Amino acid sequence: MEELDPLARIPEPIKHTAARIEDWIHEQREANALRTGRLPALVAYPGYGGDGWVRVLARVLLVQPGAERSVHYENVRGWRSFTSISLNDVDVTIEANGQRHVVVADRGGVVDAIVPFRLEPGWQEVTLSVAGSLPVAAPVFVVDPATRFGIVSDIDDTVMVTSLPRPLLAAWNAFVLDEHGRQPVPGMAVLYERIAREHPGSPFVYLSTGAWNAAPALTRFLSRNLYPAGSMLLTDWGPTHDRFFRSGKDHKREELRRLAREFPQIRWLLVGDDGQHDEEIYGEFANAHPDSVRAVAIRELSAQEAVLAGGRKHSETRSMHPWVWSPNGGGLAKELGAIPELHVL
Repeated sequence: MEELDPLARIPEPIKHTAARIEDWIHEQREANALRTGRLPALVAYPGYGGDGWVRVLARVLLVQPGAERSVHYENVRGWRSFTSISLNDVDVTIEANGQRHVVVADRGGVVDAIVPFRLEPGWQEVTLSVAGSLPVAAPVFVVDPATRFGIVSDIDDTVMVTSLPRPLLAAWNAFVLDEHGRQPVPGMAVLYERIAREHPGSPFVYLSTGAWNAAPALTRFLSRNLYPAGSMLLTDWGPTHDRFFRSGKDHKREELRRLAREFPQIRWLLVGDDGQHDEEIYGEFANAHPDSVRAVAIRELSAQEAVLAGGRKHSETRSMHPWVWSPNGGGLAKELGAIPELHVL
């Protein structure tokens, strides 16, 4: 892992015109919300950590008085979560084991910070607070330094059936998503639970191009359908500092590279589907970081799902690692189990 000051404030880059417009809109909404008496509230997302550090993920919002408890906000879903008002560039205090660090929420109110806490392996909690808000507990999965295996899993059409045209998927996840209206991919929860039993203490990371607005609904979906608890790496909605709209492919590439740096001892099972760019992204990563990959498992879409996805996106970018394909979790389990040297199942 790179030896960087995790709390250093990096100078803000020159912004794209769309980002400046978005910032101006956020400033107007934030100022109006504060004038009308709205209060800060923190929404914590599952993070992860290693030996002597944790990555904390959360978002700071402005809510009506009486709605500042995070448990209240997490019952809000769909378009209401998208229209929430973020509180930008605000100091957030993170505490654990009697230690305290202050980080700054970004221009979307998102907290994504590495903090130097030394916590025991397994699921732990750190406490987040911002001036004027109630403190909330943020779950973090601390990986034991002896761990050598983990899973990175896509969400849409890998663990959750979307049955939507790809051009509408991002909008659905941001505006409409209700976890009750989604079905799990057959056999995937059983496969993941078997892997979790076979490799206790291994991290599960759910990596998606979805927006943080959908995180509470996605977390409830995973829990309700008995998927192993894991950290969630989503992205923010809207323009970045250098482009009109953020790239989901770049988000996945950057997070995979980051996991390889943070956990050089872990070899990951990469799970995705053939309806987006997972094969291409996983193949590139496996070739660039061969020691960070155990195998690649691709869920094949049904004919109907493939039509909605705009066809299957088979990629020629492969690696020398084992690759398996199947339309469901049971088939992937059979394929993975047929390669005993993998020691996955």
